[in-house]
Amino acid sequence: MAKLVLPGLVDVHTHLRVPGGEHKEDFASGTAAALAGGVTMLLAMPNTSPPLSTPEVLQATRQTAAATIRCDVGLFAGASPADIEWLPACAPFVVGLKIYLNDTFGPLRVEELPVLRACFEQWPAGQPIAMHAEGQSVAVGLGLAAAYGRPVHFCHVSRRDEIELIARAKEQGLPVTCEVTPHHLFLSQADAGRLGPLGDMRPRLASPADVAALWDHLASTIDCIATDHAPHTLAEKNGSTPPPGVPGLETSLPLLLTAIHDGRLTVERLVELMATNPRRLFHLPEQPDTWVEVDPEAVYTITAEGQQTKCGWTPFAGRPVRGRVERVVLRGRPAYENGRLLAPPGTGQVLPQGEEF
Repeated sequence: MAKLVLPGLVDVHTHLRVPGGEHKEDFASGTAAALAGGVTMLLAMPNTSPPLSTPEVLQATRQTAAATIRCDVGLFAGASPADIEWLPACAPFVVGLKIYLNDTFGPLRVEELPVLRACFEQWPAGQPIAMHAEGQSVAVGLGLAAAYGRPVHFCHVSRRDEIELIARAKEQGLPVTCEVTPHHLFLSQADAGRLGPLGDMRPRLASPADVAALWDHLASTIDCIATDHAPHTLAEKNGSTPPPGVPGLETSLPLLLTAIHDGRLTVERLVELMATNPRRLFHLPEQPDTWVEVDPEAVYTITAEGQQTKCGWTPFAGRPVRGRVERVVLRGRPAYENGRLLAPPGTGQVLPQGEEF
């Protein structure tokens, strides 16, 4: 097969650890990892320290991003029970609101119904809402979408029951969308023992039957593939209380290109899941003169060495793949080429544009 040219990919779910976790990742290293993986636009989650839940923290974080990002980055605001009154003021600085109904670190978990109602009533109608919802919490999110008649995006769906419930809601016309991660598509509980803490994330790895259900719905129900890139240092992962989360920006495209080679996915569907749909769902701008050149026949084994992410490990180490990113061009300028990072800090744009820092 000849060289494959893809549009710049969009990852709508990453943790770039700014502010407060820069020893794990920062804007410069996270966006370098993105470019190495063929991703030219990232959306970063708000469970930072402090969380992205007030205009002051958001403006300061945007200012840091403007000076250090190598590709384009948008931030989510976090729904914090302590900062609900700030939601309308946060909206101009972000690409959407993230609501955590299940496990998260910091003060962003929402458990009280009055707070959930306030989120849907105070957040601007034209701005997306994304949810971390597992198990029965998916039903809560669907009920809110129905009650308020506004779109809800479900992050990192991982179980058969969840994806089938979302599929049913779509059949009934509810305005809901969802994403899956590469680690939930390519790993299962069968890998957990081998990986130990390097295979611990939220949601946790699921059964082979759950993985099969995700693949069954990849052609229809699922709207996006997003990495949930959540790096931690090896020292943290090997400590007494290892935090959940795995990196994914540099391995997602090779894994999916391998699935294309194996006949499990098409190039056209990959572009929908990682470019067209993410831009549409989160109202993201086009990136002119931006593309990714891939050698679809390159065969190699994923290793932890040579990665751009600060954490320096991957749960996919030792896995053979087929397909390598050779070159990334961002707005007409080479940003990554044959393993060399070319885009300096400050190359990227902070989304949405036009807001004062």
